[in-house]
Amino acid sequence: MSARPPAVLVGIDTEADDQWSARGRQEMGVRNAARLPALQALFEEFGVRPTYVVTWEMATRPESASVLHALARTGRCEIGTHLHPWSSPPFRPQDLAAHTYPHNLPEELLDRQLRELTAVIQEQLGVRPTTYRAGRNGFDGRTLPILERLGYTVDTSVDPLFNERRKGGMIFDGAPIAPYHPDYADVRRPGASKILEIPITSATLPGLPKVVERAYARLPPIPWRGAFKRLGLRPVWLRPSYTPLADMLAFADGLRRAGAPCFNLIFHSSEVLPGGSPYTPDEKSVARFLDDLRRLLAHLTGPLGAQGRTYAEFAREWAG
Repeated sequence: MSARPPAVLVGIDTEADDQWSARGRQEMGVRNAARLPALQALFEEFGVRPTYVVTWEMATRPESASVLHALARTGRCEIGTHLHPWSSPPFRPQDLAAHTYPHNLPEELLDRQLRELTAVIQEQLGVRPTTYRAGRNGFDGRTLPILERLGYTVDTSVDPLFNERRKGGMIFDGAPIAPYHPDYADVRRPGASKILEIPITSATLPGLPKVVERAYARLPPIPWRGAFKRLGLRPVWLRPSYTPLADMLAFADGLRRAGAPCFNLIFHSSEVLPGGSPYTPDEKSVARFLDDLRRLLAHLTGPLGAQGRTYAEFAREWAG
């Protein structure tokens, strides 16, 4: 185990309701914002300090901006940036229907959207964001210089098991699970960027050699991953909507034994709203999600001795 207690990091993609559906992207409802204070209270029970990575609509709509501004003023969370090309000006009409990944934008447009989103978060929520996560994990080396120029210090878009190459998205096979400074040519590799990449915590159970896990990550979900699952191999995230509680706890135990410096949990703000995501269609599923989240946090901060940090706090400690 590492000498310093590991950190519990929670990154919440704080976005409009049901961004998986064309209807949700048209309506841009922000009803999930009303549930964030109760979610924040859950984190505070365990001393966990979440980071809300925020989209344009959540930063600018009065009903969501007021909630986030109040949370930011408590000093018990961090406000970061989450770019959705279909909701961040300047817009292209095709991006709404295409559900565009940020890394597929022309570089000039990506730069403008990030600059304007960063500015509006500072203006509306009262904080200058320094943590970024790309919508749909659409993050590549072109993004790094833009983030550096804007004063960002952390990215948390890389997921070692993420593979949406068939849809035009990224694949992060072979990326480290521990934090690193990425390479401008290939963000999966350590390099010279000043940005600290804090990967989303994901791997396979049972644990496999890195070369096998990388091969697994490159497989298309259908049919190959299904075949591996029938053999007992399954992907695991510290994400209650994706992974059974028992698997998350076993995964966390293994990471702690291996001396992992952090546990990076993720989910969407809309997952705490019934009907706000495909994973939580009703109150019962939201309650189950929150119960699993509570049990996971209790395990991480109790038996495993992890301590809550925002991404910015963790980055400062990492540098020191």
